[in-house]
Amino acid sequence: MLRRRSIRFRLTVWYAVILSAGLSLFGGLTWLSLRHRLLAEIDRDLEGRAARFEQYFRTEAAAASGDQLRDELEEFSQSLAPSNYIDLRDANGLIFRFVSGADEREANLRILRRSFNDGGNTFQLETGAPIRDALHTLELLRLLLLGLIPVVIVIACVGGAWLSGRALKPVNDLAAAALTISIENLSERLPVPPTGDEIARLSEVLNTMIARLESAVNTLSQFVADASHELRTPLAVIRTSAELALRRARTPEGYRDSLTEVAAEAERMTRLVEDLLILARKDAELAEMPLVAIDVREVLSDLCREIHDLAAMRQIEIKALLGETPATVSGNRAALHRLFLVLLDNALKYSRDGGEVILRVESDSGRVRVTVQDFGAGISETDLPHIFKRFYRADRARNGGGHGLGLALAQTIARSHGAAIDVQSTEGSGSVFEVTFPARDGTRVSDPPDRNYRNVVSSESSAEV
Repeated sequence: MLRRRSIRFRLTVWYAVILSAGLSLFGGLTWLSLRHRLLAEIDRDLEGRAARFEQYFRTEAAAASGDQLRDELEEFSQSLAPSNYIDLRDANGLIFRFVSGADEREANLRILRRSFNDGGNTFQLETGAPIRDALHTLELLRLLLLGLIPVVIVIACVGGAWLSGRALKPVNDLAAAALTISIENLSERLPVPPTGDEIARLSEVLNTMIARLESAVNTLSQFVADASHELRTPLAVIRTSAELALRRARTPEGYRDSLTEVAAEAERMTRLVEDLLILARKDAELAEMPLVAIDVREVLSDLCREIHDLAAMRQIEIKALLGETPATVSGNRAALHRLFLVLLDNALKYSRDGGEVILRVESDSGRVRVTVQDFGAGISETDLPHIFKRFYRADRARNGGGHGLGLALAQTIARSHGAAIDVQSTEGSGSVFEVTFPARDGTRVSDPPDRNYRNVVSSESSAEV
């Protein structure tokens, strides 16, 4: 099993590795540079010796020969340097050799070879100089580097571990503070150091994330509380009706009335549960709705036929201004049916008897706008900012027995289609709901709509604010 290492340990190891590599490279390059510099200076000295010896030989060879020439050359060689090696040969063999300062067999010499012509003969000249001092200097440098580099690395690692510990201390403090935050105290926030560095930025980001989590948890808690409250009433009615029916014998009509009341409350509770499931699935991004190219005019025409009788009972006229131009969007037919059902049902519910509802479809620059306008009670300025919240109901809607999920569902469906819902309303004068669909780009087009979603949508005949 791989053993976990702390960031501090890994930083120290990486620092040690990089520092070791850097110092080794520095030491090696320093040693090579010094070696090259020392040998280059010896080579330049040898070049000068060889050039002077060659010039002197040319001069003396023209005036002397034999032993006299060798004596002159030896005297000249002694004047060149305290330690010197010269070897001169021609085609017949050795002419002159000079060694001073040490036995040539024991000396470490740097040899320079060159040839020159004089008097029709070719001569081979070797000059040399000892490199003991240079080698000694290089050896001292090598020992110094090998001795100091490990010490420097150890000191640097200790310092690096200390520095990394200080650098990571804010992270450890941040982690300790984060461990104290749970779902019970999401209102707590992490301390933000006043340094303006990456740690401060991380603290701010984490605080923003915790704030979002707090908002989500509060919304979820409120959602559960509201759902529980909404479910309590129909359950209480069902239980009460059943208990009353079982207390004493009743006529068949009495039992039928009790069962009818139970069925009505069960149907209301079923609609509520189905709406909650749709919202929960959407919030969890599990309701991937297949989208196809749909002319919204067809959906609206079918919907107008469905609610015709409901509008006729209230003597409300629905004016469908659908236009002649196709209004095609990428959408899910069942979902769009539910979206427009919510808007039209609300328009009928809050319109005055004998009034009218205007349904209009417009296309502009590839976008499609669907407008539902009524001339009924309207929405107050106090309620208007909250009508799309789940379980929110104005006072008049509470009297109607709805559970306040209609417009929340409508907004969820609209967002799933990339559309936006805008509302304008004046209390006492009516409301205008406008759904704007983006230009269709041909993407996300798939098979016909999901049957399960269609069944959920068609199970409710009305929706409410």
